[in-house]
Amino acid sequence: MRPDRLLVMLCLTTGLQTFSIGAFPALLPELGRGAGLADWQLGAVAGAFGFARMLTDLPAGLLMTHHVRRALLAAPVFVLAGVTCLVLGGAFGWLLLGRVLMGAGHTLGMLGALTTILRARADRRLASALGAYEFSAMLGMLGGVTLVGTLPRALAWQTAFVIACSPVLLALVFLRAVLALLPDDGGDRPWFARSAAAVESHVPPGDRATTALAFAAGGAVALAYSTLEQFVIPVRGSREFGLERSGIARLLMLAQLCDTLALLPVGALADRRGTGRVLGVVLLTFAAAVAAIGLGPLPLVVTGCVVFGLSMAGWMLPVGLLRSATAASQVAWRTALFRVFVDGGMFLGPFASGLLGATHPRVLPATLAALLLTVGVVLLGRRARS
Repeated sequence: MRPDRLLVMLCLTTGLQTFSIGAFPALLPELGRGAGLADWQLGAVAGAFGFARMLTDLPAGLLMTHHVRRALLAAPVFVLAGVTCLVLGGAFGWLLLGRVLMGAGHTLGMLGALTTILRARADRRLASALGAYEFSAMLGMLGGVTLVGTLPRALAWQTAFVIACSPVLLALVFLRAVLALLPDDGGDRPWFARSAAAVESHVPPGDRATTALAFAAGGAVALAYSTLEQFVIPVRGSREFGLERSGIARLLMLAQLCDTLALLPVGALADRRGTGRVLGVVLLTFAAAVAAIGLGPLPLVVTGCVVFGLSMAGWMLPVGLLRSATAASQVAWRTALFRVFVDGGMFLGPFASGLLGATHPRVLPATLAALLLTVGVVLLGRRARS
């Protein structure tokens, strides 16, 4: 197995599958108007993606221990099934089901790729490898939102979404090359297992503290990210600033472009200066971005989108922090537990925004900014003492 070639192929298939994630937020206001959804229903549809990922993280993590190949193969099938439900269903229940299927598909693909990378790159270049993987995902998201923003306004949102999601079909073609680079798994091995070793490794108390900080940072970043991208930016842009589909897409593209440009430098910096220290700085800047986008006027929102994108370049840093405190035999299971926190935040952000948006629109952004600030200060303080 050649890890470098494998990393390239994982990045390629992941990027193609994430077009669908980038395309959805810009179409959210049109979807809500077309289906006649109330705010809480709109938040539920936006949050169902993260909720499905949260529910499937643990079983998917157990599956990854011995069956990564099967998970990677099933991922695009679930995504395609979800896209079909979204564009053909129309009713609230079908929209929820579509987002749930897409969330399950992305869980299988993402956890399979992360498990493979964490097993193959447990060295000083891990942050760079994770940064490259996230770079490919951001290129896919940027591609999805760019497609949506450039398509004619007269196209129905269903048609625009199908066009933006079409690269997942190409991912199926390249998936054969990925599977050829992976060792043959399965056989008589159990379908679900927590550890690849007979005896689980003991994690020292200091590593448990590192693990807790990784979980807290990952959950806080996911909660803030989903709140901004899946609800606050499209809804504030449409209702408060009168932006159409293309205007909302430009705001999202600005954040994603800044994220994409900063990903590889941030990964290299974390390898050189330490993951915990760089992550602490990232969380402080993210707190500023949340406050600007959630509480400020349009010019400050635009500035906040730039800072938001730069902060999201640290999305994978909590994973690297977690890997430093995790035995190799426990990578799949521990990563799955971590993803429960992350995907719980992905669900809770837009769902809570839908519940609070009409009456208390500023409460959640202010709370998230304070949470990110607190975790960032703790991380930096811990690094300063070590």
